[in-house]
Amino acid sequence: MDFPPLVGFLNGRFAPLADLQISVLDRGFLFGDGIYEAIPVYNRHPLRLTEHLRRLAGSLAAINMPNPYGAAEWASLIQQLIAQQSFADQSVYVQITRGPAFPRNHAFPTVTEPTVFMFADELLPPSKEAVANGVAAVSAADIRWLQCNIKAISLLANVLLKQQAVDAGVAETILFRDGYLQEGASSNILIVKEGVLLAPPPSNLMLTGITYDLVIELAKQHNMPLEVRAILQQEVLDADEIWLTSSSKEVLAVVSLDGKPVANGLPGPLYPIMYDYFQVFKNEAMRLGKDK
Repeated sequence: MDFPPLVGFLNGRFAPLADLQISVLDRGFLFGDGIYEAIPVYNRHPLRLTEHLRRLAGSLAAINMPNPYGAAEWASLIQQLIAQQSFADQSVYVQITRGPAFPRNHAFPTVTEPTVFMFADELLPPSKEAVANGVAAVSAADIRWLQCNIKAISLLANVLLKQQAVDAGVAETILFRDGYLQEGASSNILIVKEGVLLAPPPSNLMLTGITYDLVIELAKQHNMPLEVRAILQQEVLDADEIWLTSSSKEVLAVVSLDGKPVANGLPGPLYPIMYDYFQVFKNEAMRLGKDK
């Protein structure tokens, strides 16, 4: 493939992506044995970097991998990566695997050197049309493993579920397990019913997003009625509003699910309020130029 003209980072070295290579024996390649993090950057300022690095450390601990850098070192390397890109709004991708090892063995190697890889792509905000009119989604049974709270690179189930949305020409696949809402294939899902924002509680069956946390924080800050609790599938089908949140999509209204309109098929009254709260927070954080 032709590599984009971007600067990446691999094991202590910054270089064009085309010049970075890993071993074919890397356990990330052979087993999906690693974790990742995606960090939104606005005007060269990472949003909620402390929280992203905390989640990264938690994912590493969950798979018994030492963290190769401290928080200050991570912050410095990420800022260096950001500075070397030609665009100001970025999505920084961080991946750490258990590294190369031979012979191939499912068990952890006794000695290994982790592979640390990063690159930054341009972050494009959701279109004005998507914000104004909302997006569509389909639903599916959650076929993923039971440790979805770990941000692991072994994402085949998510890939297959996301492809269902692509094949249907919609934005996301909303996942249900045993009759309860979990999340989207690559997002968190919240609903509104009778003026109350409902959010599924963090658990091992969902990856708690940084944007999900921020939306709940903003709801509390602005005294928006809120309940964090298990949400039945039928409650989603009967919802007045459905929102999806992620680092790349920010906050979007889902106005159609499985080809049927959500309520009247338009973004509900609470959505533009939360969207504005999010934009004000983001702009203030960037104005201050610090991790808010």
